[in-house]
Amino acid sequence: MRTWGPLTAVCLGTFMLLLDVTIAVVALPDMARSLHASLSDLQWVMDGYALALAALLLGVGAAADILGRRRVQVVGVVVFAIASLLCGLATGPGMLIAARGVQGLGAAAMFATTLPLLGSIYRGKQRSVALGVWGAVSGAAAAVGPVLGGLLTDGPGWRWIFYVNLPVSVVAVWLTLRVVPESHGSRERKVDWAGTVTFAAFAAALTYGAVRAGQQGWSETGTLAVLGAAVVALAGFLAVELRGADPLLDPRLFLKPAFSGVMVGALAFNAAAFSLLAYDSIWLQTLLGMSPVRGGLVFLWLSLASFVVAAAGGRLLHGVPARFTVGGGLLVIGAGQFCMAFLGAASTASALVPGLVLVGVGTGLVAPGIAGAALAAVPQERAGMAGGAVNTFRQLGYALGIAGYGTVLTSRMQDTLPHDAAHALAGGAAGALRGAFSEHALRTAFASGLNTAAVLAGVTATVAGVLVLTLVKAPRTAAREAERTRVEQPL
Repeated sequence: MRTWGPLTAVCLGTFMLLLDVTIAVVALPDMARSLHASLSDLQWVMDGYALALAALLLGVGAAADILGRRRVQVVGVVVFAIASLLCGLATGPGMLIAARGVQGLGAAAMFATTLPLLGSIYRGKQRSVALGVWGAVSGAAAAVGPVLGGLLTDGPGWRWIFYVNLPVSVVAVWLTLRVVPESHGSRERKVDWAGTVTFAAFAAALTYGAVRAGQQGWSETGTLAVLGAAVVALAGFLAVELRGADPLLDPRLFLKPAFSGVMVGALAFNAAAFSLLAYDSIWLQTLLGMSPVRGGLVFLWLSLASFVVAAAGGRLLHGVPARFTVGGGLLVIGAGQFCMAFLGAASTASALVPGLVLVGVGTGLVAPGIAGAALAAVPQERAGMAGGAVNTFRQLGYALGIAGYGTVLTSRMQDTLPHDAAHALAGGAAGALRGAFSEHALRTAFASGLNTAAVLAGVTATVAGVLVLTLVKAPRTAAREAERTRVEQPL
């Protein structure tokens, strides 16, 4: 490489923003105790970040083309750092949730400008090396998150999972201003603010509706009103995008079966592979009594399997159509979730290991190829839109998974526990319930809820895998063109 400075600056931001997707998973029980947070509070701690990232990614990317990508990247890091400080200083769940949403805004600014900045700086073989390093850093962030979160939570406390971002942000801003040149996209493009607002409203209302359903029921008037608002916001988004000259996401692309298949796969991927980990972590710590470190280490089985498969697959599966790697990977993820649907009152952490390994194998197959599949499904001039849509749908899937699986989890628990007790147990308050319920009853209820949620995750991944195999039929030539676009002209 001619210079590692710009790549280091960009990768620092990427590492932070992706780390914060998973680092909070093992800290949820400690957060609940410290802030007296409920299950819905914990859901929003995770969803507030993912939703802001998903809802604003495309709009911020378009704004960065006009305002300057380096400028938006630096502003994003600063916003992310300030929000991280506020997360660490949170005195209640409301403040933490709001700060996590602001964190997501900063993360969207960083994520939207990462690949365009690398594409403007590096050329040819250097670009391939830079993208490879960036991909490795992205994978490392997801793998390190639960372990680092466990170490910090067990050590100085859960607030340090946010404080650790501050020194990294200072270095990232200094290095970006020093070594990363400014770049712009098309100055004639206009930012689709109406599309950004309506999509954000749709995503937020849909997620809130799923969370509220877990508390009040699907037929409750407020739940129905929120879900109705989501439908209205979606209709508004489609109307705006169909009429706009520079849409965030052209709805006509979904008329292409291959593109629709990839988007379904992206939505289901993060939902099925990662959303349930938050509830697994609560079960490991509050019912099995594991420390945050030991609980985080359990998830290493998923991370290591993903690393090995992704590394080996890059060589062994080169040239294999993405429909097989993405669709097949989703089927493997589904099988992994089904393997984790047999927990009982006497189960230990080892019961999760076979399923986590399978989910990791599926992740190693899906993650490297899903963006290329999206690019292969659209004309080259829509490559940026397709790539941004993949990242948006993945984060939206994660947010909806957190909300949906939480609703299923508590609904199943209510077969054996009262409503309030089920929500308290799912929110990490097993200790407060042990005087009123037997240990066997609590373990049985939580295991039953996890089993049902795992079955739903398995069905989600399996159906999505079948749809990808059925709809994504891009020829090999298109796949090679997508790979050329990814290497020579990244988003």
